[in-house]
Amino acid sequence: MGLLGFLGLGFLSSIDFLVVAQLTVLAMVVISGPAIIFLLVARSGDL
Repeated sequence: MGLLGFLGLGFLSSIDFLVVAQLTVLAMVVISGPAIIFLLVARSGDL
């Protein structure tokens, strides 16, 4: 961690990357639903 402190990136140690990863996956799942419906409508598909 000495290197991070030297570069002034000490804030990286306070970020919880597990929460960031979980929110990223949640956002992808939430966005994928309407995206699939939009693609089906655009291609005149049927479920």
